[in-house]
Amino acid sequence: MADPLGFVKYQRVEVEHRPVVQRVADWREVDRPLPLRVLHQQAARCMDCGIPFCHALGCPVENRIPEFNDLVHCDRWREAADNLHSTNNFPEITGRVCPAPCEAACTLALNDRAVNIKHIEYQIAERAFEEGWVQAVRPAVRTGKKVAIVGSGPAGLAAAQQLVRRGHEVVLFEKDDRLGGLLRYGIPDFKLEKYVLDRRLEQMVAEGLKCEPGVAVGRDVSARQLLAHFDALLLAIGAGKPRPLDVPGAELKGVHYAMEFLTQQNRRVAGDKPPAHSAAEILAQGKHVVVIGGGDTGSDCVGTAVRQGALSVTQLEILPQPPEGYNPETPWPLWPKILRTSTSHEEGCTRRWGVLTTHLSGQCGRVAKLHGVEVDWVKGPKGWQMKVRPGTEFTYPADLVLVAMGFLHPLHDDVVQELGLKLDARGNLAVQHWMTSLSGVFAAGDAVRGASLVVHAIYQGRQAAAAIHDYLLGRCSTSRR
Repeated sequence: MADPLGFVKYQRVEVEHRPVVQRVADWREVDRPLPLRVLHQQAARCMDCGIPFCHALGCPVENRIPEFNDLVHCDRWREAADNLHSTNNFPEITGRVCPAPCEAACTLALNDRAVNIKHIEYQIAERAFEEGWVQAVRPAVRTGKKVAIVGSGPAGLAAAQQLVRRGHEVVLFEKDDRLGGLLRYGIPDFKLEKYVLDRRLEQMVAEGLKCEPGVAVGRDVSARQLLAHFDALLLAIGAGKPRPLDVPGAELKGVHYAMEFLTQQNRRVAGDKPPAHSAAEILAQGKHVVVIGGGDTGSDCVGTAVRQGALSVTQLEILPQPPEGYNPETPWPLWPKILRTSTSHEEGCTRRWGVLTTHLSGQCGRVAKLHGVEVDWVKGPKGWQMKVRPGTEFTYPADLVLVAMGFLHPLHDDVVQELGLKLDARGNLAVQHWMTSLSGVFAAGDAVRGASLVVHAIYQGRQAAAAIHDYLLGRCSTSRR
């Protein structure tokens, strides 16, 4: 602990954002890095707690946060980078897109503002790339074992890197024409520019990873074929089944799932043409846009629609508005359910809580209006129940409706159906020590956990890689790292 009084001497300094008028005119990242002098002070605020809840409870990948904070404060950046990479394969990504549950669990958050852990992580990762410290790590020994991984999102990528470094031959199969999964096509560039992903993929290929983009396992090649040629198979296929909007009028033109909208825009920014089988072009320019769903995906739709030139953007959420600042239902060190305003919301958006979409209407088969009603949430013997508030019906103009209501489970056709894999009660892949119901077939990430954070997917990918490594060496498969 380089400065025992750092948390007393220094207040938290928030990361600045580019001005709204500037950033909505392009697709570049919004955040501005803190100056080095300020960053040293922010790292000094870490109290090196006896029980670091940020590490033990808050961080899903178990980053050793007090250690790298201290190293940054002491200007020992190379050691900080090595420390961070020992637990997290992609800190440059989580330092951008993670909601930072570590900060919610920071001891300072009990009665003050937490240490700026996420931004310190981001700056460590960026410094590592700038200084050339991120180099290919090649295994000293090759095992001769072959692993096929289906899906190149954060779980598949993390598992691939871990397995390659342990000497296995790994082939990564991705149905899209570029690698990255939702990192590539689900997260807008104003949150994660894709050069960040590409430079990490260059390192992984240099380490020996073999990639097969544009190959849909279950259609272009069967899962059974992979099992015949590989010693193990990992399914990191995500939770691709969106929760549908089951109301009259949902079939009208102009009603789309959020991922269709976001994927198209990410392809435009990359200069890619849409796939031949893709839906019609989805654009918000000159339209009244309504986003149904108040989560991060909905927020991403808001920022994208604003940049495309929407006439208006409205975001609807069925749950009640959470409290500001503190919620007694989620005390420290739990992740607080409080009101959060994203940079996209700041750019121009009407938000409304406690509303239910009842139906959509339009003309000539195209949506024109969204109809809804206000609802109350009442706690009864069976938990929270929704009740319609009479006389609160409303209508919004809606030329484009984006459904961002979350995801149910992985797609069950193709691979899951072909292999006859068992599912849990929610429709996710059932695993034991990361192995599915079929020997030699493993699964990780959202396909197992359900739609969740990038940092959870990285952790599960690392865990699954360790289990696969033990399986390939004839050991008992465990859940250790």
